[in-house]
Amino acid sequence: MSCDERFAQEAQALGYRFDGEIKIGGNYVPLVRDGRHLYLSGQIPRVGDTVVVTGAAGADASLQDAQRAAQVCAMRALALLQRALGTLDAVTAVLRITVYVQSAPGFTQQSEVADGASDLLFRVLGPAGAHTRTSVGVLQLPKNATVEVDLIATTD
Repeated sequence: MSCDERFAQEAQALGYRFDGEIKIGGNYVPLVRDGRHLYLSGQIPRVGDTVVVTGAAGADASLQDAQRAAQVCAMRALALLQRALGTLDAVTAVLRITVYVQSAPGFTQQSEVADGASDLLFRVLGPAGAHTRTSVGVLQLPKNATVEVDLIATTD
């Protein structure tokens, strides 16, 4: 099964479509390619015009909600890669992701939230989805999003 087919399966399992416009919120681009490296701007869990998971993890959003938010963020990043490369099979490696988690005081499960994105990347891309990672708790994110994920990938 191709990476693109696994991407479609993950989208169906999440119940969202990622084939529409990927909205950005300012004067920047969502992806820059420099040779083999692709740098993706931070992605929040927005589908269409709606941020589908908002608020602080551990208060407004459960761990499971925050993990779903991380999955949606990763799917947006994969959709951008797919559009830039024509196919996700062209991704040779995800080098690094950073996962920002809007966190309630005392919430310490940022790495478990990040597992939502990490596990999804591996399910879609196989070994090319294995990556280094940092997960951090923050006070606030754009549009009150619960999670924001950025990543760096490579291609041949």
